[in-house]
Amino acid sequence: MAQFHEYRFRIDVFTPDTIPMARLAEYMGDLAQLLGENERVHFVRLEKGSAVLVQKVEIQAQPKVNDRLRQAASGEGPEDVMRAFRAIDRRLAQDNAVVSLSEADGAQILRFPGREAPTPLTFGAFNEHGSLDGVLIRIGGKDETVPVHIQDRELVHQCNATRDMAKALAPYLYGAPLRVHGEGRWERDAEGAWLLKRFNIREFDVLDDAPLSEVVGRLRQVPGNRWKEMEDPLAELQRLRHGYDEIH
Repeated sequence: MAQFHEYRFRIDVFTPDTIPMARLAEYMGDLAQLLGENERVHFVRLEKGSAVLVQKVEIQAQPKVNDRLRQAASGEGPEDVMRAFRAIDRRLAQDNAVVSLSEADGAQILRFPGREAPTPLTFGAFNEHGSLDGVLIRIGGKDETVPVHIQDRELVHQCNATRDMAKALAPYLYGAPLRVHGEGRWERDAEGAWLLKRFNIREFDVLDDAPLSEVVGRLRQVPGNRWKEMEDPLAELQRLRHGYDEIH
C-alpha cells in the first residue's frame, strides 16, 4: 500500500530554469500554508516543462489535506485556508499566470484563476477625519513630522504628529490607552479591505483602562440610576454597544 499521496502544483508561465528562486520560495511557503499538516507534507522535486512543484503527503494526513483543498475550492474555508489561497492567487495575477493543483494521475483538485480572474473594483485613496484607539508604543524622529505608532491589539497604526503634539503624547508611551483624532488617508485594496496609509494626529484623549467590571461598579454607585436593578449589567452594556437584544 502506498505510504504517500502526491500533489502537483503547475505554474504555466515558468519553467525550472526561469522561475526566480525567491519567487519559488514564496509559492512554496503559501502552498505549505494551504495544505497544512506541516510535519507530514514534504516537497519532492521541481519537474521540467512548466514549473511543477511536486509534494507528497503522508497517507495518514491525506484526508485532512483533501478537506482543506475542498474548503478552498468552495470559497468557504477557514481563514488560514482562504488567506493562503488568496496569497497564491495574488502572486499568480502579478506573474500573469494560472495554476492547477492536481493529483498524480492528472485529476484536477483546485484551480487558481490568477491572470484570468475578473479585475476587482478598487477605490483610489481619499482623506477622512476620524479617530483611532490604542496604546502608544513608539514616538520619535528628527523631522518636523514625527512618526507615532499606536497599537490596537495585533494591529499597529502608523501615524504622524507635529513636534508639539509629540511632546504632549510622550508621557503616555506604553501607558493608558489613547484615542487620537485627526485625518487619515485610506485606500481599498483588490480584496475589498480598507487600508490606512497614514494618519495625522491633531488631538487626543486619554481613555480609562479600568476593567469593565470596575466600570459597572462605578455606574452602580451613581444615585438615581437603574444599574443596581439589573441582573446582568455586562450584558446590557453589550446590548447598548452592539445594538442587539440577546447575547449569543
